[in-house]
Amino acid sequence: MAGYKPVAIPAFPKLSEKITPDTLYWKRYKTPVQIKEFGAVTKIDFSPVQPCNYAVTASTRIHIYGQYSQEPIKTFSRFKDTAYCGTYRDDGRLLAAGCEDSIVQLFDISGKAALRQFQGHSKAVHFVDFTSDKYRIVSGSDDCTSKVWDIPNGTEIVAYKEHTDYVRCGCTSKLNDNLFVTGSYDHTVKVFDARTEKSVLSMEHGQPVESVLLFPSGGLLVSAGGRYVKVWDMLKGGQLLVSLRNHHKTVTSLCLSSSGQRLLSGSLDRHVKVYSTMNYKVVHSFDYAASILSLALAPDDEMIVVGMTNGVLNIKHRKHEEKKLIQPAPRKKHPRSRVFVRGKDYMPKQDDLLVSKPVREHLKKYDKLLKGFQVSKALDAVMELHIRMHKPEITVAVMHEINRRGTLKNALAGRDEKQLSFLLSFLIRHVVEPRFAPILVNVAEQIIDIYSPVLGQSSIIDKQFIKLQDLIEKEIGYQEELLEVCWG
Repeated sequence: MAGYKPVAIPAFPKLSEKITPDTLYWKRYKTPVQIKEFGAVTKIDFSPVQPCNYAVTASTRIHIYGQYSQEPIKTFSRFKDTAYCGTYRDDGRLLAAGCEDSIVQLFDISGKAALRQFQGHSKAVHFVDFTSDKYRIVSGSDDCTSKVWDIPNGTEIVAYKEHTDYVRCGCTSKLNDNLFVTGSYDHTVKVFDARTEKSVLSMEHGQPVESVLLFPSGGLLVSAGGRYVKVWDMLKGGQLLVSLRNHHKTVTSLCLSSSGQRLLSGSLDRHVKVYSTMNYKVVHSFDYAASILSLALAPDDEMIVVGMTNGVLNIKHRKHEEKKLIQPAPRKKHPRSRVFVRGKDYMPKQDDLLVSKPVREHLKKYDKLLKGFQVSKALDAVMELHIRMHKPEITVAVMHEINRRGTLKNALAGRDEKQLSFLLSFLIRHVVEPRFAPILVNVAEQIIDIYSPVLGQSSIIDKQFIKLQDLIEKEIGYQEELLEVCWG
């Protein structure tokens, strides 16, 4: 150990990532649980009452899940064709849903058969919701109409045909039991009052509308469609407040956090964006494995549930801080015990000289190998999967140390196809990162010098060499363009 100084691993800041209260809040979720459904998950809706079960609409059925259940606790499958938009009533006792066969069905949560079937649409019903008085249902259909239904009598109250294309989304006001909103593929969002014969507001979104959301106060309306999320001021006659374009594919779903201070949007680009409702800037982002069709937050943000095109339901539960156990009070020692422990009660004085015991430092595996001048094995140690994938700065630091010693060529030489492939993959992944480029470009040059004579013997290695070359050429091109911009 004497005379050897361990390799210093530089701490690089993570690019474009700032630690903010939002970052800490939205990262406080456990590893996701994934459930495979029978088809694309088109709607997720939480019951507003405890225990806050949630309804998942996929294929020809609606599954009800408990907060921690990984199997459905109830299933509604009385649909002849694809089911849509399973939605709870505010008291959590009734569930309404649309269907490809144009029928709106109403279920009692405690039963299985439909309580009511509302027939009047001529095409698929993609949107249903309950009015705040709990006695009416609003629906929207591919027949371009929206209808209001009376639950006790099972009859149609009023119908509107102002849209010129599919009505695919909508919502009702929580404050006014006559007010509801519809979004259509004709690019418009319309606000209706069930007491009038025509819409009271109409807004041009500009793309087919996939989702709409009313703030609880009723003063703001959000629409999503195409790559845009747009916020409208209802109190100013539907004036556009802000247009957000943070996704690079169609935005399919919207929801609000429990506080109403954060807006979430899900998209086919596999991302969920979280916006502050104060300035509408993105404060956090989630990544998923497949395109997102539906999104919902549990009360108090206890869970975030995402439904995807591949039929996977992704559930994240919020972590709770573990309560610290109260330690029992230490037993009082006998007053004379200090006699047997010399100096225990001694209080240090200002002029005292403290002599501390040397702390033994344990070397990492790669440091031990470097200390023994086994540079090739040291490089192998930092090319192990968990280091090169999750801590590339360690791999690069060891490469830099080996190069400083003038033994980089020896460490890189004599590698088989698998080892060389790992090295090339690492270079392809990180060579253009500004923090690693000065070291890795040198490593790439050494590898090319050593292994260029064996090109043509392995198709895998050949492809990686070509990919690495393309990357470096593109990076050189970018740098030249930047120099031209800087120096004119």
